[in-house]
Amino acid sequence: MKKKKINLRDLEPKKQQGEHSHDDGHNHSSPEEISNFRTYLPAIFSFVMLIAGIAIDYFDAFPFFKGWIRVVWYTVAYIPVGFPVIREGWKSIKNGDFFTEFFLMSIATLGAFAIGEYPEGVAVMLFYAVGELFQSAAVNRAKGNIKALLDVRPKEANVFREGDYKSVSPEVVNIGEKIQIRVGEKIPLDGILLSEKASLNTAALTGESKPDSIQKEAKVYAGSINLESVIEVEVTNKFEDSSIARILDLVQNATARKSKTELFIRQFARIYTPIVVFLAIGVTFIPYFFVDDYVFRDWLYRALIFLVISCPCALVISIPLGYFGGLGAASKNGILFKGASFLDAMTKINTLVMDKTGTVTKGVFKIKEVKAIDWKETEFMQYLMAMEEQSTHPIAKAILEYKSEGEDFEAQDVSEIAGKGLKGIVNSKTVLVGNKALMIANNIEVPAETENIVESIVLVAIDNKFAGYVVIADELKEDAKETIVKLQKVGIKNIMMLSGDKDSITQQVAKELNIENAKGGLLPEDKLNEVEILKKNPENKIAFIGDGINDAPVLAASDVGIAMGGLGSDVAIETADVIIQTDQPSKVVKAIKISRSTRKIVWQNIGLAFGVKVIVLILGAGGLATMWEAVFADVGVALLAILNAVRLQKMKWG
Repeated sequence: MKKKKINLRDLEPKKQQGEHSHDDGHNHSSPEEISNFRTYLPAIFSFVMLIAGIAIDYFDAFPFFKGWIRVVWYTVAYIPVGFPVIREGWKSIKNGDFFTEFFLMSIATLGAFAIGEYPEGVAVMLFYAVGELFQSAAVNRAKGNIKALLDVRPKEANVFREGDYKSVSPEVVNIGEKIQIRVGEKIPLDGILLSEKASLNTAALTGESKPDSIQKEAKVYAGSINLESVIEVEVTNKFEDSSIARILDLVQNATARKSKTELFIRQFARIYTPIVVFLAIGVTFIPYFFVDDYVFRDWLYRALIFLVISCPCALVISIPLGYFGGLGAASKNGILFKGASFLDAMTKINTLVMDKTGTVTKGVFKIKEVKAIDWKETEFMQYLMAMEEQSTHPIAKAILEYKSEGEDFEAQDVSEIAGKGLKGIVNSKTVLVGNKALMIANNIEVPAETENIVESIVLVAIDNKFAGYVVIADELKEDAKETIVKLQKVGIKNIMMLSGDKDSITQQVAKELNIENAKGGLLPEDKLNEVEILKKNPENKIAFIGDGINDAPVLAASDVGIAMGGLGSDVAIETADVIIQTDQPSKVVKAIKISRSTRKIVWQNIGLAFGVKVIVLILGAGGLATMWEAVFADVGVALLAILNAVRLQKMKWG
């Protein structure tokens, strides 16, 4: 499926007329501030009118405040908050959707006016309007992390053209062009660092405040801020394909992927609301046949209470907001969920399967030992480096860092043998580079001394004769041990490590991390088979953590696929369900905590809404509750649920 591309320029707020970029000593109200005030003005006006009317009624301060004057007063108080709701209700009816919250509020409040309960009619609409304002404020707060991403989108790029740097829009910069970024500026496009070194602030992309120090030829990402000196970068991605564009697209689309809880509540509300409407009609008329002292006005009032309570505001507002808050809290911590459904899925995880290289180890290999047999070390390494130039494996990168003094050789006809290594021609000689399985497959005898080496080893054969080997060492990430301990504390007891690296190395790393179940020497399909075996037990809910490239099949097969360090990986974006933007495995623990807290708050809101509504529905039907209790059961509970959901934005996830 072709990935939808977004243009961040289309998302950029247009500069409003009247904005000031200077300070002339006077306070200027920005259009946004004026707009916010106008948003609150109807509710403020209605509130003042309502309180004044109730005070006059209570103290009987003005004898003339009766009859049509009283009706006009409360009607004027009602219109600012009631008219927009009635208008929306009418639009919904024209679209064939009768049983909406707008319809319920309109009927209930107009009914209250019809029986002379003017203050209650105004109060219902007023508190509903206040609830909408609270909802809007809460959503804006939850969207703060997305706005932060919008704020870091670059607005210009200094591109080298015609012998000089020119300031242009990032959208017109082509792949391969050179751009310059001054101190304090945002990197406008993804690229490769041409300068010797750079210090970058990647907080907006990864959630990490610690500066990232990189060296020449390292990848840099759009949205990072240059901290120390002027740097030059060669562009590798178009503006619409940049990391910041993909992340923003992912976060925005995540809110469209509903959880099962959200979908159930929306479907339930569509059934539940009309049932309560018909019950309200029954409450109005059925007692006529059974009650001796039946008074239409009293039973209509009870039915109106029923209608106000039936509005599912607290459910349809607070539950999506809870998930939205969870998605926002995660993105703030450098964790991207592809949808609310994966927040739910993460809460059920009890089995964690992880890759080794690049997940719990740094994946930054260094040459520990070079052993050449019947070859000079320098010449031996020239053959090996010529072959490894054709590979993207982290071990190849480590080998290419070897300082060779001789001339560079060039490899030809290089082919990759899955799970074994490379075969090619260098200086008219057949060269094999890989593991023992590759040597055995080509009938090449390997010295026994290599069997005792635990670290990664690259074996080399030249013209069908063993030529030597290189020992490569990797190291654990700083937070790897801490991650395993924390995972066990949050209840993930079944932890398994699967690696394509040698089993001896895998077992050594697993022992250091206190992981009991580990297997090495696996091909991608072997990892997939191991996960499929685990899935045969229906009680196992499996998350797999990998690099999003070699482990794509397993990521897709797991209940939750987690891509580690997926900032620049297209495959990670496409395949995984959750993306850890940094290389920190400890972020997985945060992802679990955030998802569990989100689900807890969502179910708290569901319990609160249903509990209060059921109680007040029973009281209302029995004539023991007034419209004021109904207002609390509807709007009051919605406000409490919203405030509960907002807590997600303030929680700490240490």
